[in-house]
Amino acid sequence: MNTSISFDDTAIAFAHLSDRELDEAHFLFSTMQYGGLVKLGTYLTPLAIKMGLPVNGAIRKTIFKQFVGGETLEETTTAVEKLARSGVQVILDYGVEGKEGEAAFEHGCNEFIRVIKYAGTQKSIPFISIKVTGFARFGLLEKLDSLMQAADHPVLHSRYNLAIQQLGIDGMQEWDKVRQRMKRICDAAAAAKVGVLVDAEESWIQDPVDALTMGMMREYNQQKLIVYNTIQLYRHDRLNFLKTSYAVAKEKQFLLGVKLVRGAYMEKERRRSGERSYESPIQESKEATDRDYNAAVQFCMDHLEGIGVVVATHNEQSNLLATELLQEKGAPLQHPHVHFSQLYGMSDNITYNLAAGGCNVSKYVPFGPLKDVVPYLMRRAQENTSVKGQTGRELRLIKTEMARRKNGRLLEMGK
Repeated sequence: MNTSISFDDTAIAFAHLSDRELDEAHFLFSTMQYGGLVKLGTYLTPLAIKMGLPVNGAIRKTIFKQFVGGETLEETTTAVEKLARSGVQVILDYGVEGKEGEAAFEHGCNEFIRVIKYAGTQKSIPFISIKVTGFARFGLLEKLDSLMQAADHPVLHSRYNLAIQQLGIDGMQEWDKVRQRMKRICDAAAAAKVGVLVDAEESWIQDPVDALTMGMMREYNQQKLIVYNTIQLYRHDRLNFLKTSYAVAKEKQFLLGVKLVRGAYMEKERRRSGERSYESPIQESKEATDRDYNAAVQFCMDHLEGIGVVVATHNEQSNLLATELLQEKGAPLQHPHVHFSQLYGMSDNITYNLAAGGCNVSKYVPFGPLKDVVPYLMRRAQENTSVKGQTGRELRLIKTEMARRKNGRLLEMGK
């Protein structure tokens, strides 16, 4: 029998929040309604932190508290335990960005491994998220991507192998260090039985990330899903890439792991393609993105024997589609190859109602020193302002729950 999941049940969505926490969320999302204010804040906040101005306390109590699990790995325990009480799991993300240099790359790799080992001790942390740019030089990835484009071969791995040979001795040695770091991360993940979700990057460095990730899948995804690639469906070539990746996995006899997202670099991608006069990799419209995203969900559900999928979206229709397709197949909502995920601090109506409906669902929980996670926080602020209806939807649901609680108290008093 089909069980219907509704994302309108605010009692379930916000049961984990006290009245005070609900008020704080209401204040934050109300502020985010004002685009001009957010734009000013995202410009001034990094500047104020750099200058040592006393803004850390205000940031910690507001946007940091809403969207980040803590400054240290140990501090995330509170968030992890609170989510687990509602049947919600966690994808841990060491949210430090933009560090360069061999020492920083080694530190980043070691931190990812430390997070994996911690996740292995926690029943409710099935995945961690990593960025290849956390342990590889952006310029190296850019050069390798450029060489792969020039190779003009239809097969990703053939382009990759041809490009590696053209890096030169120093470049090949540097890339080998990157590959060894990735291997150490995957070794630790396999030992701890924790999945590794490899984040997507900008399109002009994505090809080597894809090739590296697919190579690791072939090595580690023989019996169990360990390594997952992230596919951004706001790119018009990614649905085809998903299908090609599955064909390769089937031919080479390994399990394909994918995290499906809409995407995170749209403005940057459009600006760069305009400046450099090449075809934008971005879909022509939101409708085209939605179409491809849902087609990707359908494709994964049609091939669950060989694909593990993380449906990572705040779009209610896409989440419902995934649950309906599972039910149509007669598959359990807790299928071991299907996982749902939303960002910590956003779309609680989706996450908690999926959990109540019996789905495998998690919050993507970043952590790190405040000054290091500011780029992540600024993106969340911008996203809530720029994504059509995002802030309005969050606010409407919060207001509905506040009214429900108030009416409940009035009824209690009237008894």
